[in-house]
Amino acid sequence: MDRKQFLSRALVWGGVSTLGAALGAPAAALARARAQTTALSSSTLSPDEIAGLYFMREEEKLAHDVYLALYARWGTPVFDQIATSEADHTAAVLNLLNRYALPDPAAALGPGVFQDALLQGLYDGLMAQGAMSEIEALKVGALIEETDIRDIRERVLQTDEAAIRDVYDHLLCGSRNHLRAFDRQLRSRGVIYTPVVITLQEWDAIALSPIERCR
Repeated sequence: MDRKQFLSRALVWGGVSTLGAALGAPAAALARARAQTTALSSSTLSPDEIAGLYFMREEEKLAHDVYLALYARWGTPVFDQIATSEADHTAAVLNLLNRYALPDPAAALGPGVFQDALLQGLYDGLMAQGAMSEIEALKVGALIEETDIRDIRERVLQTDEAAIRDVYDHLLCGSRNHLRAFDRQLRSRGVIYTPVVITLQEWDAIALSPIERCR
């Protein structure tokens, strides 16, 4: 698959010690989200809300699996650091599935394996690009995070459940920090990343702003 074809597919996607606590939702925030959803298993969710949870569970797993694989390939610390954060993100979505008594679409699936056929194809394309060079691997990270931001924003608009929106807000905060991390890594290597999914204005507004302390 050439880069033009890959980016075209990406457009239709569903949608460090100093970074450690800021890269994703910290343990306290995840614990709060769990507590808020304890009594919600009998709630009725819309088809869009359910589909959103299923998709976000696998999309966060995709980010985690890609980053672990790219860390194994290139040994670049940022991939290992952000993979840890992504593990927290996918666990937060899994907790929501459990609280709403929904099946886990990622249950028993190994690294790099997905039920969603689009996500499976994207994973394969991302890994092919990331294997080309360390720079291309970092661009993969940037593409994942800008896509996550777009997709989570869309899912937030599809739910009025406070517990779900709270978790999505945590995921958004983490993704913004991840985007900043990949932007810094690329800039330190003399590369200015051109966003594919969000606008350049949106990218710069996030990338050039300070790291957030996610609640």
